[in-house]
Amino acid sequence: MEFTHLFSKGTIGNMELKNRVILPAMGTKMNAPGGYVSDRLIDYHVARAKGGNGLNTVEVTTIHPTAASDDAPALYDDKFIPGMAQLALAIREAGGKSCLQLWHGGKVTPNLIQVSSSPVPFEGVTHIPRELAHHEVGEMVQAYADTALRAKIAGFDSVEFHAGHGYLPQQFLSPAMNFRQDEYGGSWENRCRFPLACIRAIRKAVGPGFPILMRISAIEDLPGGLTLEDMKLFSKLAEEAGIDAINVSRGVPAGAAIKYEVPPIDLPVGFNVDNAAQIKSAVNIPVIAVGRINDPAIADRIIAEGLADFVAIGRAQLADPEFCNKALAGRADTIVKCVGCDQGCFDGFVNPNVPFISCVFNPATGRESEYELKQTVIPKKVLIAGGGPGGLEAAVTLKRRGHHPILCEKNDILGGQLYIAGAAPRKEEMAAAALNMGETAKREGVDIRLNTEVTPELIQEIGPDEVILAIGSSPIIPPVEGVDSSHVVNSHDVLWGTVHPEGRVVIIGGGLVGLEVAELLVERGHQITVVEMQADVANDLGLLRKICVMESLYGHGVELITNSKCMAIQGDSVIVEKDGESHSLPADYVVIAVGSRALNKQPLQDFLEESSIPYHVIGDAVQARRALNAIWEGAELARRI
Repeated sequence: MEFTHLFSKGTIGNMELKNRVILPAMGTKMNAPGGYVSDRLIDYHVARAKGGNGLNTVEVTTIHPTAASDDAPALYDDKFIPGMAQLALAIREAGGKSCLQLWHGGKVTPNLIQVSSSPVPFEGVTHIPRELAHHEVGEMVQAYADTALRAKIAGFDSVEFHAGHGYLPQQFLSPAMNFRQDEYGGSWENRCRFPLACIRAIRKAVGPGFPILMRISAIEDLPGGLTLEDMKLFSKLAEEAGIDAINVSRGVPAGAAIKYEVPPIDLPVGFNVDNAAQIKSAVNIPVIAVGRINDPAIADRIIAEGLADFVAIGRAQLADPEFCNKALAGRADTIVKCVGCDQGCFDGFVNPNVPFISCVFNPATGRESEYELKQTVIPKKVLIAGGGPGGLEAAVTLKRRGHHPILCEKNDILGGQLYIAGAAPRKEEMAAAALNMGETAKREGVDIRLNTEVTPELIQEIGPDEVILAIGSSPIIPPVEGVDSSHVVNSHDVLWGTVHPEGRVVIIGGGLVGLEVAELLVERGHQITVVEMQADVANDLGLLRKICVMESLYGHGVELITNSKCMAIQGDSVIVEKDGESHSLPADYVVIAVGSRALNKQPLQDFLEESSIPYHVIGDAVQARRALNAIWEGAELARRI
């Protein structure tokens, strides 16, 4: 058997797990309004338990009304027990074990009743939390204990005390957040008092044999905050107070430190494992490693080398609920890998317009019941124009349902814009994901024709029942004087590697693509200036990716000029207008990166309408957007045909 360490049995307290894989708590927004359990939340957890996961952690469950949110499940009252019992039972019947995370966000809770150790907000936050009164601290301790007992009554196999990520227990423990003058603040002993009291109360409530896990941030990443040495000491104290295992994360939801909580593609795979190993050296209980562990080989090595006892594999099980089953069956090469893009998960979670999280590469996440594949009764020949992510997703889904997709791509490689995106620094995994989508299509038996552009003649020759236009987009070329000069190139050609700007390079456009070109070229040693019309750059990036990209740009000395418009390109200079004044920027090369627009599909549409052939338009062929939109539209359409 491959990955023998990963799939060996493990024990936390008196709870035996069938393998070393834990689904960590991740905010999903899948609960019903008011914090109740929903069918959607049950389906989500059941899919991962059926997929072979060892322990499912039910996320951010609020322990007190002051932590309540419609975006999180709750168990601060007995009225929530029946729903939680359904969830715990469903996980058990699916072959898994369950853990309920005990959570109070303190000043991070998404409501206006925020409480904390001290009336000090996080950096950049204007709302000031209310300091918990002395008697309220004891009330919170009891709330943790009462919620843990409810979890046990509901049938959960374990609980997890969330003492990391800048939440309420950490707000007491941290010298950067706790400025109290009573016995809960000041000295190390006093700052430990609240979280240790919570642990002891939980232990008393659930009894000596019930497993209690704890999640921590190994490094706080705040000025004057908790260090790794602090957390090694606290972990030992927590063990003595009754903790059975420690889940070692990193970061707080403030400033750049938030990137460590849901690490984007910019951070290395397994970046936090060394911190887990350090905590493991300080305690005698199991330690769980977490942080971009997206490959069973990496996970197995972590266990084999004794760096941790378990691995928390979260987003990788959003991307592929069958992660464990596939790895165990020797089909690791078929795992749909998480690449840390954060588009469907973190970006979806923080976007109030998105009802619940999902995954770019698995649109069925959060839609497990609705998106269950149903075999077609009437197989159709479906011609797909375009081998980008949307076209590939549609082709694979159609094939699995029993249709006969024919996918034509005018270039000699599949993946479209997703593959191009992988040329940017730190995004090699994106290109690999694009190629993997192509390999999946081949493995499923999709009829793939490269170097084949869909034309009216080809449509007539193939005679499809339906057509999907997924032809993508192309770079916008603005009507600026000098834009057709020989030293002016577009961003896609730079990323494709067909042109190689050098020397002094001015990039017109400060969106994602422009900034990634800037990173690529500055790392090659060129002098880069980015010109952006808006007041800020990177407006089309999610928060976590933006943090990393901006750190890179500032670190490399890239000049960013905002609120500026390119007026003309004249010889070796670019004329820009800023605040009503013209400025000349020296330029050996100019890169145009002002966005993309859908390719012209009108001739194909006209022919299809004249021929009475049903057709559909998806992805960038509708409007240039993110990979998430293209893949989801492909998945949705392929389930309707």
